[in-house]
Amino acid sequence: MKIAALFFTFISTVVSAKEIRTEILIQAPPEKVWAILTDFNRYAEWNPFIRSVTGEVAVGKEITILLAPPESSEMTFSPTILAFEPNKELRWLGHFWFTGLFDGEHTFELIDNGNGTTTFKQSEDFGGILVPFFSTKLDVNTVNGFKLMNEKLKELAEKIERLE
Repeated sequence: MKIAALFFTFISTVVSAKEIRTEILIQAPPEKVWAILTDFNRYAEWNPFIRSVTGEVAVGKEITILLAPPESSEMTFSPTILAFEPNKELRWLGHFWFTGLFDGEHTFELIDNGNGTTTFKQSEDFGGILVPFFSTKLDVNTVNGFKLMNEKLKELAEKIERLE
């Protein structure tokens, strides 16, 4: 049984892997960007992609996320926080039903450019046997959701930076 599980996990992650990577330059320091990114109570006001995050956002804890990908149905899932490093990184891992079916490791990374700007990177690594069946939705809806969120985060952070 253990061999079958290992084989299933190996096949699902190696054969059916997909990456999405986006980034945007924000004219504000990482501290400002981080403050907006981690103010989960306000997501519904500005975030067109991740509509809500609830639960304790701490390493090892499970949270609940409501996603609204463009031109797709809303979905709720409960990933586990893998990294929470203020002003630098927030990362979680979610599974659809069970590991190896459809898994996603989502990362927000903030890079301090040393000149008052931040490079904001949003990415996700997908694995699992169902990934090929959702490839088009990931390439279109999910990528567009990432880009819309990135743009709104940039707009809000730069507006706050100008006002201060």
